[in-house]
Amino acid sequence: MAPPQATPPQAAPPLPLLTMSGITKSFPGVRALDGVDLEVQAGEVHCLLGQNGAGKSTLIKVLAGVHQPDGGEITWQGGAVTLKSPIAAMRLGIATIYQELDLVEGLSVAENIFLGHEPTTAGFVVRGKQARTCATALLKRLGHSEIDSGSLVGSLSAAQQQIVSMARALSHDVRLIVMDEPSAALDPDEVDNLFRIVAGLTADGVAVVYISHRLEEIRRIGDRVTVLKDGRAVAVGLPAKSTPTRDVVALMTGRDVEYVFPGRPAGDPQTAEPVLRVEGLTREGEFAALDLDIRPGEIVGLAGLVGSGRSEVLETIYGARKPTAGRVLVDGRPLRPGSVRAAVRAGIGLAPEERKAQGLLMLESVTRNVSVSTLSRFSRGGWLDRTAEREAAQAATRELSLRPDNPDARIRTLSGGNQQKAVLARWLLRGCRVLLLDEPTRGVDVGARAELYAVIRRLADEGLAVLLVSSEVPEVLGLADRVLVLREGRVVHTAPARELDEHRVLDLVMEGSPTP
Repeated sequence: MAPPQATPPQAAPPLPLLTMSGITKSFPGVRALDGVDLEVQAGEVHCLLGQNGAGKSTLIKVLAGVHQPDGGEITWQGGAVTLKSPIAAMRLGIATIYQELDLVEGLSVAENIFLGHEPTTAGFVVRGKQARTCATALLKRLGHSEIDSGSLVGSLSAAQQQIVSMARALSHDVRLIVMDEPSAALDPDEVDNLFRIVAGLTADGVAVVYISHRLEEIRRIGDRVTVLKDGRAVAVGLPAKSTPTRDVVALMTGRDVEYVFPGRPAGDPQTAEPVLRVEGLTREGEFAALDLDIRPGEIVGLAGLVGSGRSEVLETIYGARKPTAGRVLVDGRPLRPGSVRAAVRAGIGLAPEERKAQGLLMLESVTRNVSVSTLSRFSRGGWLDRTAEREAAQAATRELSLRPDNPDARIRTLSGGNQQKAVLARWLLRGCRVLLLDEPTRGVDVGARAELYAVIRRLADEGLAVLLVSSEVPEVLGLADRVLVLREGRVVHTAPARELDEHRVLDLVMEGSPTP
């Protein structure tokens, strides 16, 4: 009888690059993190999910050394560490690329990459041509040697600025990169390129903590997922590709929520007279010969890649940009070109793409943000009736179920979805007839999106004419009654939304030719 064979020893699992155990953090009146765990392996993409207010931003700021935790432990490569500052985190090899990039637009690409840690040779700081050479090498590693390291950052596109932020992270010999909503301002081609860069980094052993509201991206790029809800980790290390979307959404929200769009009305808005008409609208170098009608109760979507002229069309209709040709009419009356005042008086309202920078007074109250376009209504003899202003603003926000129901709250303390509701309430209070929406759900979590969709459809059902721009094709197709597809500043196709699908729209924006 043969002797039993010895079982070969099992290989020990790899030691995590980063472990955060039982992390707690409180601010006055708020427990932002309540015993959160996170484990990240070298060379993996670990996705961090959760609704706005779930604790994601606080957790990554603890990891970046911006906030000090009240409790818990952080280990790095098996050893306990204290991240007392962003510099301490960076020295360990932890870099964070925030959604709102912290680049200096007036400095060059090379100066931004090495800001605060200029390269040295023989103890001397390397400047000028040598610094640009070092920066170019980092950009080449990311597959973007076409970016001139001597160019001012302010002259670059959003996608190129993001590459510069990544190059700056790599200049620190980084081992872990946190990416906060990195695809928010990118078109599909740029997202694909971002994913190629991430794949290259992880192949070199760099770990990536990836934050996104787009669950389809998590499926494509992620290895594991940790889900936060109300400051707690409700799931740690789930497999990203095999965990059902319904399960992830239920963990994030505490209930089953899907991307369910409100039903379209049974009536046909095409029978009404247009409230907004655009004829041959052109802005040289951005878009050309745009014709567009929108009727009361109709939602029209503009689909196209970033750079196709979508946002520029909305801003020109609103009067923030002056056209080189064509005209905009409301109820058959032409508006004075390039005049926001004329557009607002005619009943046009805009919810801009960058709501924090362009649409909100971040240090002001909800009331002032809602009433800012209607202040003359509350003025009597040079005095502002603050009580009337507050009551009118609160009535408008309650109609949109803005939370918290506190007109005195600072707008900066609200979630992205509720900040967007405040912008919509402003135009509701103004009594606008045409609503221009530029990326209305950017930075809005999965649960709040469904609420915003319902609000937008209800406003249309009440008679508003809505023109919608979104980078997410399913959103355009799900909300709009009719879709115009833009490519390189020209309309290449127009059709009812029910006759289109995502693949058809993407084919058109990438390869379509303008319709005669």
